[in-house]
Amino acid sequence: MASTKFRAVFTIAEKINCPLYEKGEQMELTDRTFSCPEGKEVCLILVRDMTQLLFELLKQPEKNAQAKAKNYSCSGCTGLIKFNLIDGEHDKAGTESKTARIEARIRSVMQEVHGQTVESPFLNSIPAEKIELVIRKFQEVQVPRDKVLVHQGEPNPNVYLALTGSFAVENNHQKIATLGAGELFGEMSYLGAGPAVASIKALEDATVLAIRADDFSKLLSSSTSVQVFMARLLADRLQQINMMRVRDFENAMSGRVADVLPAELFQVFHMHQKTGVLELDLASGKARVAFREGGIVNAKYRGEQGEKAIFAILAEKEGYYRFTSGISAAEMSAEEIGDFMGLLMEGVRRVDEDDPANAGDFSDD
Repeated sequence: MASTKFRAVFTIAEKINCPLYEKGEQMELTDRTFSCPEGKEVCLILVRDMTQLLFELLKQPEKNAQAKAKNYSCSGCTGLIKFNLIDGEHDKAGTESKTARIEARIRSVMQEVHGQTVESPFLNSIPAEKIELVIRKFQEVQVPRDKVLVHQGEPNPNVYLALTGSFAVENNHQKIATLGAGELFGEMSYLGAGPAVASIKALEDATVLAIRADDFSKLLSSSTSVQVFMARLLADRLQQINMMRVRDFENAMSGRVADVLPAELFQVFHMHQKTGVLELDLASGKARVAFREGGIVNAKYRGEQGEKAIFAILAEKEGYYRFTSGISAAEMSAEEIGDFMGLLMEGVRRVDEDDPANAGDFSDD
């Protein structure tokens, strides 16, 4: 790969309600990439501003000395920053165009990917006549290790293509896949969907190409091959998440009772015909409920067993729970404790009545 022709270092001189960066932090701009302050969020507004600034500096290399005395500022969002050039070098031999440079990087990635007998469907799905148009819209961004580019549960406005490094796909802090060079992520934003269903974190220092999802969609909306690719990618990613959730149900799941009340937990295990033990750490002590194919075969809480224990558990609203697969041989052959829906409805009725006398007396009616 050709050496860097231009390099400039900027320092932030003033921060005006900027949600990301601080005064005194530095940024580096070269003819190949732009690096935000180390360890900070990537701001695509700033990336676009710096790309425009790069073109200006490349067009007038003889004015670099004047550029050092000039104050610059970003376009701004909820706030903005002002910054100054503190160091800059320009190679008068010239530079590669942005399109040619990124295209060379993509070709390099494709060669590496294909050389490892790993296909890159996204790159292959872009029609040849559109590749240059797509490349011009991408912004190259350096991503430090452990940086989270996509946050689960939050809107993500960008689509990313990994050029170098590797990324972990995480759902509820559990890694479900690893992405490498040539792979696409942030695909849910392509549909204009809501919050991201998974987080994407850099496992090492990496480089990505970033493009706003609306730009990506407009550029490729007329391409059947890309639409087919995106549909398959979305289906595959959702299937990975669903498979992980199934494994959670079959192996172990845990959480706070305040988030999922006992009545809801009972219904989930009953509907999915689960066999295993639900252990709860509640205000009045520990509770245990054994399920066989969705039916309750054993329950203990506050010195009570069976129905009394179930009704007492259903009245709780705080604590922690954990479900694990498998029950004892005795419980596998035990009779169910009454009709499941009958027990649940009776327990919920007692909770709704909120009768103090009833709360301490779980005797049969």
